[in-house]
Amino acid sequence: MNDTKLIPELYGSLVFNDKVMRERLPKDIYKALHKTIQNGTHLELDVANVVAAAMKEWAVEHGATHFTHWFQPMTGFTAEKHDSFISPTGDGQVIMEFSGKELIKGEPDASSFPSGGLRATFEARGYTAWDPTSPAFIKDGSLYIPTAFCSYNGEALDKKTPLLRSMEALNTSAVKLLHLLGREDVRKVDTTIGSEQEYFLIDKDLYKKRKDLLFCGRTLIGAPAPKGQEMEDHYFGVLKPKVSAYMHDLDEELWKLGVPAKTKHNEVAPSQHELAPVFSTANVAADHNQLTMEIMKKVADKHHFACLLHEKPFEGINGSGKHNNWSMVTDGGENLLNPGKTPAENQQFLVFLLAVIKAVDEYADLMRVSVASAGNDHRLGGNEAPPAIVSIFLGDELTAVLRSIEEGTDFKKQKQTLMEIGAHVLPHFAKDTTDRNRTSPFAFTGNKFEFRMPGSSLSVAEPNIILNTAVAEALDQIYETLKDVPETGLDDAIQELLKTMIKNHKKILFNGNGYTDEWVEEAARRGLYNLKSLPDAVPQFIADKNVELFTKHHIFSKDEIYSRYEILLENYAKTLHIESLAMQDMVKKDFTPALFAYINTLTEEVLHKKELLPELPFSYEKDIITTLSAAAEQIMTSLKELEESTACAEGKEDVLEAARSYHDQVLAAMESLRLAVDQAEALMPSGSLPYPTYDELLFSLR
Repeated sequence: MNDTKLIPELYGSLVFNDKVMRERLPKDIYKALHKTIQNGTHLELDVANVVAAAMKEWAVEHGATHFTHWFQPMTGFTAEKHDSFISPTGDGQVIMEFSGKELIKGEPDASSFPSGGLRATFEARGYTAWDPTSPAFIKDGSLYIPTAFCSYNGEALDKKTPLLRSMEALNTSAVKLLHLLGREDVRKVDTTIGSEQEYFLIDKDLYKKRKDLLFCGRTLIGAPAPKGQEMEDHYFGVLKPKVSAYMHDLDEELWKLGVPAKTKHNEVAPSQHELAPVFSTANVAADHNQLTMEIMKKVADKHHFACLLHEKPFEGINGSGKHNNWSMVTDGGENLLNPGKTPAENQQFLVFLLAVIKAVDEYADLMRVSVASAGNDHRLGGNEAPPAIVSIFLGDELTAVLRSIEEGTDFKKQKQTLMEIGAHVLPHFAKDTTDRNRTSPFAFTGNKFEFRMPGSSLSVAEPNIILNTAVAEALDQIYETLKDVPETGLDDAIQELLKTMIKNHKKILFNGNGYTDEWVEEAARRGLYNLKSLPDAVPQFIADKNVELFTKHHIFSKDEIYSRYEILLENYAKTLHIESLAMQDMVKKDFTPALFAYINTLTEEVLHKKELLPELPFSYEKDIITTLSAAAEQIMTSLKELEESTACAEGKEDVLEAARSYHDQVLAAMESLRLAVDQAEALMPSGSLPYPTYDELLFSLR
C-alpha cells in the first residue's frame, strides 16, 4: 500500500471497534455494550447473543472461518485455541453460528499452564472470560477475542485479570480523592500506557545456524566483532533498505489490527531498532504490545529476518528494553500528571505527583520484582539501561517546586528562554525547563512517567499491575488524611500534607547519573533497595507489606501471590537450565570438534613446513597452537564445572534455593566457559567455526 490516503481506511480495518459496533448493533444493544465497556457493568446474555451474531457476520465477511479466545497465561506468551463457526444441520449441511455463550466463555485446559500450585494435573478445568474493553480482531482467518483466564475456583492464571483489577482499584481511589478535591465532574480515571519496544533484526539463515539463538534467544558464546557501537553511528541512523521495507510492512500489519504504531528508528546497537505506539488505556496497550511482539516476528520471517526480543542477545553491546510511559487520564480527557504552565500552583497535579512518588518509594521492591527475569538481569545496571536501584528523576523545575514547598518558600519560576544555536538562519524555539536523564529508572518526562526498567520480552501488564496498585494505595492514604478536614481548611491541610510527603519520600528522588559507583554508595546510605538479580528480588514479592497491599486492593489472593512467587523462580531456574544445556551442547558437539580440527590442521602444516624447510622459524604458528591448546584445556575444565553446577542446581527441591544455585554457580560457570571459548574463537578463521560469528550476525543486513 503506497497511497497514504488509504491509511485512515486501513487503520483498524480488522478490528471490531466502536465504529463497527455502532454500524452493526441495534441502538439499545450498542448502548448496553458501551455501558459495560465504560462503567464495567454486567453484560446480560441476551445482549451478548446479539453482539456475537453481529461479530460473527462481520468476521465472516472479512474471511474468518474460526474464532478463538485469546489469553495471556503465566508463560509470558499468548495462548489460543481455534474453533470453527460451522454448526451441522440435519440434512448433512452446515450453517455458520456463534452464540453469546461462546463469546463470553471458553474452557481451556488449566492444568497445562504454569499455575504455581494453584492447579494440579488432574484439575484440568479452567475458564476464559471475554474482556469487552479490549476490541476483538481478525488475524490469520480467525476472530480473536481478548479474554481473561482463571481456574475452576476463580483464581487468576493470567496477566490480564490482575491488570484489570489494578485498573479498577486505581480508578476507585483516584475518583474518590478527586471528588474530595472538588472535582465532582470526574466519573472515571484510566491509566494509559505507551510501550516503546526495542528489538534486533538479523539474517534468518544465520539465525538458524546458531543453536543458542534458537533455544535461548541469546548468544551464549561468541567473540566480539571488530566494531560494535562505539562509533555511535547506528542510533537514529539512515534505515537500510531491507530494514525500512520491514518496518513499512510491520506498520501496515499493526495498523490493520488497530495498534497505533507511531515511531520507528535505529537504536544504539548495530542491528537494533525501536517501535513506539501512541498511548492507549493500560489494558488495551498491554494487549497491543503482545500483538506487536508477535507481528514483529511474523513480518520478520516474511522478510527473511529473525526478530530477537531477548533483553541481551549479544554480549558487549546494548540490550533491549521496553520503556513503559504511564499516566492517569480522566473520562473528560484530562491528564492528571500534566503540570500546566504553573506547576507550583497546580494543587491537583502536586497531589497526584506526590502520590506517585510515595507509591514508588514505598513499593520500590515490587517495582523491581515486576521487571525481574533471567534476560533482564543481564541488562539492568550495565551502563546501557537503568540500574537495579529504583529512583525517580523529576528534573530541575519540579525538584525546585518540591523544595520550595518543603521549605515554605515562594517558588520562583525561571523565565522561558529561547534556544540559541548560533546560526541566524535556524528558527528560535522555547527551551525546556529541564534536561532528560536516560539513566533514571523512573523519570518524569513532561506529563507522564517513563519506567525504563522493563525488559524487551516482558509483558507490560506486570509493571503496570504494581504501579496501579501502589498508586491506588497512596491515593487512599491521602484521602484518609484529608477526608475529615473542613472545606475551609482543606487547602492548608493539603499544603501541610504535601510538605510531609516530600520530607518522607525525597530519598527516592535523584536527578544525577545512575551509572556511577558513587550513586550505588549514595543509594545504600539512603536505604534504597539494590536487588541485583531475580533471586534477590523475588522474595520481596511475598513480604508482609506487599501481601497486605495486594490483598487489601483485591489484586491477588494469598494463593495467587504465592503461585506467582513460585512461577517466577521456576521460570528463572528453567531458563538457566536450558541455557546451560544448550551451551554444553554447542561446546561439545560444535565448537570443540572445530577447535581440535583447526589445531590439528595447523600442527600438520607446521610439521609439513618443517620437513620441507627446517631452517624457517615457526614461532607464530607455535604460539597459536600453544594458546589454543591451553584454551582447550580451560574449556574442558570449565565445561566440567558447568556440568557439575547444573546437576547440583537441578537437584535443589526448594525453588528459591534452586534459583540462587543457578545464579551463583551455574551462571558463573557459564561465564568462565564463555571466556575460554571466546578467546579461542578470536584466533580461529571464520571458515573453521561451526556457526556464524558476531561479525556476520550484526553486520550482514544491507
